[in-house]
Amino acid sequence: MRNGARLYVIDPRRTESAQWADVWMGNHIGSDIALSNTMAREIIHAGLYDKAFVANACEGFETYTASVESYTLERGEELTGIPADVIRECAHTYATSDKAMICWTLGITEHHDAADNVLALINLGILTGHVGRWGCGLNPLRGQNNVQGGGDMGAIPNKLPGFQDILDPAVRERFEKHWGVALQPNIGLNLTEMIRAMDCKELTALYVIGENPAQSDADAHHVTQVLEGLDHLVVQEICMTKTAEMAHVLLPAAASWCESDGTVTNSERRVQRCRKVVEPPAGAKDELWIMNEIARRLGKELNVTDAETVWNEFRAVAPHFAGGMSYARLDEHQGLQWPCPDENHPGATFLHDRLWKQGAERGMAAPFTVVRHEGPVEKPDAQYPFTLTTGRHLDSYNTGVQTANYQSPLFRGETLDLSPEDATRLGIHSSDTVRVTSRRGTLVVPARVDRSLRPGVVFMTLHYPDEAMTNVLTIDASDPKSGTAEFKACAVSVELVNTATLAAVR
Repeated sequence: MRNGARLYVIDPRRTESAQWADVWMGNHIGSDIALSNTMAREIIHAGLYDKAFVANACEGFETYTASVESYTLERGEELTGIPADVIRECAHTYATSDKAMICWTLGITEHHDAADNVLALINLGILTGHVGRWGCGLNPLRGQNNVQGGGDMGAIPNKLPGFQDILDPAVRERFEKHWGVALQPNIGLNLTEMIRAMDCKELTALYVIGENPAQSDADAHHVTQVLEGLDHLVVQEICMTKTAEMAHVLLPAAASWCESDGTVTNSERRVQRCRKVVEPPAGAKDELWIMNEIARRLGKELNVTDAETVWNEFRAVAPHFAGGMSYARLDEHQGLQWPCPDENHPGATFLHDRLWKQGAERGMAAPFTVVRHEGPVEKPDAQYPFTLTTGRHLDSYNTGVQTANYQSPLFRGETLDLSPEDATRLGIHSSDTVRVTSRRGTLVVPARVDRSLRPGVVFMTLHYPDEAMTNVLTIDASDPKSGTAEFKACAVSVELVNTATLAAVR
């Protein structure tokens, strides 16, 4: 930005990032696809799309163009709440810039149409040719240092390590030969589907590693009920979470970032070594030791004693992905970017630079995807007139397991944040006690008047579940493609609690 980059922040809340922006585009919650499609139509109609790139590297342009035709600037303003001239300015600036990128976080992905939100942004990237080049790209900003690495290693229900399709018979055959077992030709359950399977008793045992679904999942009352109904719950953890407290078997684990060896993959696909610095506390075991012991007691000797052996197995089953990433090369280069298929490969700086090549070198074309605006599943009504959106504070982390056990002047506890206009109308002041109610539950919390919010929108975090379990309010509607729940939008009511009534309740 100091070098002249122009920053547009699209967010229903005027966050600190938005305050630094050249333009804050305060959109209606759940209107992201409408905005992307409106920008795309304007770029196409103004003739600003990269015609040569689209012709050479993309497919489905005509169908896509027809699908966005109804998203005029005027309709875009109506759907998003962003003035038409601001949408037009953003579209023209993005399309005509030599280098431009789109960055997003959970505001895009915690919706019932999360995958389509991302696909709408990808459409914009390939429409303008802002992919596969220096200073360009589509960048999901991850909340942890190894979110990408978990996917790389196959911790998703429809892929094997190296993002290989579990439904592909040839892929399964290769893994079966390496592992010496038959693989079921089915896609596994995502977390949302697991909750539903537990509810109907199709899933009766659960092994949880480093997750706190009792507090982090939507509709927390229901999640707690299905966890309590399990025949067997095993939790492997470094902290005593609410989920761990419910476990039939608790396995204390070493912290992977300082008490174990391994690798992490960051958002630019760079794989880096992670080295053990200290011994775990008494009673806690390295997770590799735990896995070996579970296998042994089930009658299978894994005999995998160190992290490098695991990594080399990954390289063997996914050679196209990481075949050239030995520990020695990771040390030498201080990390390498996948794909890196052999020991002479330098790693891929740009994942999609092939799209700028011609003919067979280009490979598969980048497809445009038709996506349509739907809006949130729950919309405000007379009974629940506000939209609650949840998020995070810079100084805290998720359900507070890692950040709530020490004192900090930055911690302010849970509040219900609302706009000055709504606060005035309801007679609410900061620190007043309010009752927040959705179709799933009720919380009583302090209010906080927040100028960053617009009328009709209220905000809470999930950092302080011991004070207020925010996810008792949220809806478990989820994206059928990714399984992510719609944490960013549910309908609630807000009312001032009479202090005498509150004292009587207590």
